[in-house]
Amino acid sequence: MRKIAIIGNGISGITAARHLRKLGDDEIVVVSGETDHFFSRTALMYIYMGHMTYEHTKPYEDWFWTKNNIQLLRVWVQELKPEEKQLLLSNGEHLSYDQLIIATGSKSNKFGWPGQDLPGVQGLYSYQDLELMEENTRNIQKAVIVGGGLIGVEMAEMLRTRNIEVVFLIREKEFWDVVMPKEEASLIGRHIIEHHIDLRKETELKEIIAGDNGRVNAVVTKSGETIECQYVGLTAGVSPNINFLKESGVNLDRGVLVDRYLRTNLPDVYAIGDCAQFSDPLPNRRPIEQVWYTGRMHGETVARTIMGKDTAYKPGIWFNSAKFFDIEYQTYGHVWNELKENEQQFYWEHPGGKKCIKFVYHKESNQLLGVNTFGIRLKHQVLDQWLGDKRDIFYVLKNLREANFDPEFYTRHEQEIVECFNRQHPSASITIKSGIFSSLFS
Repeated sequence: MRKIAIIGNGISGITAARHLRKLGDDEIVVVSGETDHFFSRTALMYIYMGHMTYEHTKPYEDWFWTKNNIQLLRVWVQELKPEEKQLLLSNGEHLSYDQLIIATGSKSNKFGWPGQDLPGVQGLYSYQDLELMEENTRNIQKAVIVGGGLIGVEMAEMLRTRNIEVVFLIREKEFWDVVMPKEEASLIGRHIIEHHIDLRKETELKEIIAGDNGRVNAVVTKSGETIECQYVGLTAGVSPNINFLKESGVNLDRGVLVDRYLRTNLPDVYAIGDCAQFSDPLPNRRPIEQVWYTGRMHGETVARTIMGKDTAYKPGIWFNSAKFFDIEYQTYGHVWNELKENEQQFYWEHPGGKKCIKFVYHKESNQLLGVNTFGIRLKHQVLDQWLGDKRDIFYVLKNLREANFDPEFYTRHEQEIVECFNRQHPSASITIKSGIFSSLFS
């Protein structure tokens, strides 16, 4: 019987453990100093906001692990010793393994700002970060968040539920415009401001200043402005949590370098999830994919390979979803922040400014390449099929009603969307007959 050690109890590591147990009887040890049990990391914000408790975030009952013979160790890994096939643990003990899966996730970025390690300054990724945020924001009046993106918006929403004034510093012209096209970035930026967040665009942090008590008291921007605050949230992205591997001999770049089978350069050592970086990424996929569903797929894939069924990572069509305060966001396929040479787009925005949809398609073939939607829910299965079948934009618009996933009695916008397309593309005429779209494009 082999001993399989998994470092990290997030979605990637636990999915690997579950599938290894389904496929065999090897000894499985999951090592994590973060929490006793696996929890939903995306639910951290709801604990702070009082919508959930930690117990509510655990997908499995505590007895699940014993029943399935999965051993959990509440300890940190300090060093990997591949020659001895051992892990040095924070309690001074060593853990041997036959197969090792590294699933250590991410850590919040710091860029060497003066004062970034002051009390009251922190990122938000781990359960320990949540506990620290609870302590750091108790009885404060004003906070500064540095860096856009999903974690920054989540932190802003968390703070506003406690009536804490928030100044949000982003260096971009529009919110998250390194990822989103300008129209969507502008829409979300307006929405953030509507929720009483002081969004400062094209504003960069210079330093963080301590007060007489040694805690954060203010930030200074590169333009020379001083903003008083009692808390600073560093949300300028995350990076793979791999510092403990630097002397291990495993090949590293930004993350742990792996092949399509999630194997590292070391024998019997694999890496999955946020910390893994594909040395030869799939076309139109990022080398590091820090998304919940890709981490889950990594776990399933590596389990099959370890159990002798070599399986390459094949994630299919890219998708993601998120929530910006009241607006739900979905993306399918590829919608880059700027159009590529062979692409064109169709964008519709509701007059209320809180709903929009964007289709990106090939200039010559009209094949659908990607979709962004804000405030309108679409069915994943339908979009996945359309993209997989290489449907063209006219077919998609004709059948758009099939993709709508909004609950009953929600306002439908298919007719407005098609009419907008027709105005922008006079050579096309897409009409609605009895609620069904017909393409008359010639």
